[in-house]
Amino acid sequence: MMDAFVQLPAIDDEGYLIDPQDWSEELAEEFARQENIQLTEDHWDVIRFMRGFYEERQIAPDARYVIKHLAERLGTASRNKLFEMFPYGYVKQACKIAGMKRPRGWSTG
Repeated sequence: MMDAFVQLPAIDDEGYLIDPQDWSEELAEEFARQENIQLTEDHWDVIRFMRGFYEERQIAPDARYVIKHLAERLGTASRNKLFEMFPYGYVKQACKIAGMKRPRGWSTG
């Protein structure tokens, strides 16, 4: 548990970072805490994949890319695993914790 309050960078009305460059692992921990998610090694694997994808393409990866990434390690369980890790939705939780902007045109469900 953190002793000091994490100083949040600029976020939008829904809690997404306005500038993904402001992201840090400490911020991911804070966002996860707000979502009542305890980050595991699998969560970090997803988050780091998403960050790498964003660094290369300047866009958040669609869930299917993350599922494909997980499948390399977890096989066919990867689809369910993503939704077990982020039960309130990939966009609402994974994108927020990984410091993505809120993807336009995506359902938050």
